[in-house]
Amino acid sequence: MIQGYFDEEGKLYFEIDLIAADGSVITINALLDTGFTDWLAMDNQDIASLGWSYVKEREMLTAAGEASFNVYVGTVFLDGEELIIPAIGGTEVPDILLGLPALRTLRGKM
Repeated sequence: MIQGYFDEEGKLYFEIDLIAADGSVITINALLDTGFTDWLAMDNQDIASLGWSYVKEREMLTAAGEASFNVYVGTVFLDGEELIIPAIGGTEVPDILLGLPALRTLRGKM
């Protein structure tokens, strides 16, 4: 079962592996955001460095208002399972966010 940890502010993080297009694996700590309804959100530069495939642009409503984001498809390794997932890319995304679909995936294994 996947293990998470709380930081000093009470935020919950999970360790996941991002699999780049060239097959290399990058282990990161992703912040669980229960208000985020997509799978994963990252900064565009981070996604570009993984070589994940661009799908389309999408307008989304955020806490700061409406904004434009890029949608990519990539591969993650989460709790012993390799998954192909959509990822939202934006500018100045400070944390890698793990959304509700990831939580639903984990819940199905508990």
